[in-house]
Amino acid sequence: MPWTDTITFDERGLVPVVAQDARTGEVLMLAWANREALQRTRETGRAHYWSRSRAALWMKGETSGNAQEVVDVRVDCDADAVLYRVRQTGPACHTGERSCFYRVAGDELAEAPDPRHMVTRLGEIIARREQERPEGSYTTYLFAKGADKILKKLGEETAETIIAAKNGDNAELRSESADLLFHLMVLWRAQGLDADQVWGELERRFGAVPRPEPGPTRASDGS
Repeated sequence: MPWTDTITFDERGLVPVVAQDARTGEVLMLAWANREALQRTRETGRAHYWSRSRAALWMKGETSGNAQEVVDVRVDCDADAVLYRVRQTGPACHTGERSCFYRVAGDELAEAPDPRHMVTRLGEIIARREQERPEGSYTTYLFAKGADKILKKLGEETAETIIAAKNGDNAELRSESADLLFHLMVLWRAQGLDADQVWGELERRFGAVPRPEPGPTRASDGS
């Protein structure tokens, strides 16, 4: 039975769909889908939704170009909500923001900090430096000097990290580890190795974590 037949739709024939960046885990947007939208998503691998205001089926990016390639679809425990894990092209929000959830609620709504992991943001900074080559940037200097310079710095930072560890100085180890990771990521970029390929290799090695056996519930353990 196709997964689309397991969904519990509301009285309007709709189900809420959350789109999440498959690479970073960032929540991008919330929209709605009917059965046809889910079927089109399953058939095409592109995110489809149902517009309540226009009463029409729509594919993300069909006019803006900001398409969503669906990596996989997940259904919640009650089958009344759906998660699209996607590769997003361009911003997900119609305002031009990367995510629709770009504001944080306090006394007033304010711009939210970037929720993505620092490694992800660092990779984007390195990529921009390599493409734009701004003057005065250390990263620009490394790319301009080429692989030999990058490898020399990587070797130096490796040695300094080892020394910090041998000395038992965690503050220095933290600093040197950051330097080491930065230079390693610059090397990946210079060599044309996408960081996602490295994360994919780690996923292949360590990603298949067995689920723990379910423990007794409160009802069954008598508490």
